[in-house]
Amino acid sequence: MNEPQILGLHHITAIAGHAQRNYDFYTQTLGLRMVKKTVNFDDPGTYHFYYGDEQGTPGTILTFFPWEGIGQGRTGTGMATEIGYSVPPGSLDFWKDRFTRLHVPHEAAAERFGETFLSFTDPDGLNLALLVPKEADARKGWATGDIKADIATKGFHSTTLTLKKIDPTAQVLTDIFGYRLLAQEGNRYRFITDAVPNAAIIDLLETPEGQPGRNAAGTNHHVAFRVANDTVQMAYREKVLGKGLQITPKIDRDYFFSLYFREPGGVLFEIATDNPGFTVDEPLAELGSHLKLPKQYEGMRSDIEQSLPPLQQY
Repeated sequence: MNEPQILGLHHITAIAGHAQRNYDFYTQTLGLRMVKKTVNFDDPGTYHFYYGDEQGTPGTILTFFPWEGIGQGRTGTGMATEIGYSVPPGSLDFWKDRFTRLHVPHEAAAERFGETFLSFTDPDGLNLALLVPKEADARKGWATGDIKADIATKGFHSTTLTLKKIDPTAQVLTDIFGYRLLAQEGNRYRFITDAVPNAAIIDLLETPEGQPGRNAAGTNHHVAFRVANDTVQMAYREKVLGKGLQITPKIDRDYFFSLYFREPGGVLFEIATDNPGFTVDEPLAELGSHLKLPKQYEGMRSDIEQSLPPLQQY
């Protein structure tokens, strides 16, 4: 029997301050597909948006809680501070020109671990980057009218965690999740899992003098790691408990099952399953086009629909 494995990143969840602006940026400017429009399980008056590839494949899913008017957060230690997307070779000039034309704040292309990347921010100030990976990425991006498949984002390349001290977090990655240290550049340490070819990289940035981050608009809420199913997931729950860390019971999130724990550096980690996926309540062709509610809120649908901000979808 194969050892259970963490299959890289499943999804990353961030906070926004305005639902329509968030939707417009990620579907129109970046060209992602909205694969699910639902609500926050703990706050049904707030949307929960999921963006990804055609079917919301794990490793492509960026999700948002758009809390209207929440105010600006602060990026800092104890949180994920950059989300990296893989893009095809030769596509960065297109993206740089697009960002310039659409007034998206961005920096000059640079190099990290031998890979060229383009840093930019979303309308809330969330830090993102487009990276051309060393290894060919065979995933198929979601194409739109003006973003063809040969330049579209393919899903996650990596995420960066900023920490006062990396060692305790690194031990979670290596001893529990099966990652290994790949390389170091200055105070940036790159960890990778060999279990999957993509969405396999976590960078740890050690900043001993850094200030703690504050979760609000423009910051990441948590990072979810991927497992094949809930049997593997529960094996990891035992591993996490065995290291003396607190972890939640299994929680049904409708599209996957979740466990949550805070790693020693302060970042909220999730372990999420591939099953059952986003087509469990909508056909593939209609993903993201209907407001889907958790079962416990279905009886409150009319009230919830009235309380949510209007959203124009294109």
